Amino acid sequence: MPLSEEELRLLEQMERALSQEDPKFASTLRGTSFRRAARRRAILAGVAFAAGIAILMTGVITQLPVVGIAGFVVMLLSATVALASLRGRPSAAAAAQQAHPSRGFSVIDGGKAGRRGRAPHRQHGSFMERVEERWRRRRDQSGGW
Repeated sequence: MPLSEEELRLLEQMERALSQEDPKFASTLRGTSFRRAARRRAILAGVAFAAGIAILMTGVITQLPVVGIAGFVVMLLSATVALASLRGRPSAAAAAQQAHPSRGFSVIDGGKAGRRGRAPHRQHGSFMERVEERWRRRRDQSGGW
C-alpha cells in the first residue's frame, strides 16, 4: 500500500530535520559512505588489476613462469574484489570490518508489502503455468490493467 501525500510530506520533514540535526548519522542511513567505500575498493582493484597485467607481461618477457603466474593471481584476486564491491557484496576484508555490531547500520527495505500473510510457496505445475497464474493475479488486483 503506497503512502498518502500527508505521510510522504511528514516523512520528508522528518528526513530534513534529521539531516540538519545530525548530518553524519543521516549520511550513514543513506548509505553514501558505504557506496563511497565500495567505489574506492573498485578503483583500487582496477589499479591492482593493471599492476597484475604488468607483472604478467614481465613474466612473459623475462620467460619466468613463476612471475607470470603471480601476475595472473594478482589479476584474478583484484577482479574478484572489484566485482564484489560493484555488486554490493562486501569482500572478505570489508565483511570483517563491518562485522562489529556498531558498524554497517543502514536502512533496509522491508521487502514486498503483504508477503507476511501469504501462504507458503507451492511448487506445482510447470513454470509457464506459475507465470500465467501470477499474471492473472496481478491483472485481477489492478482492475484489468
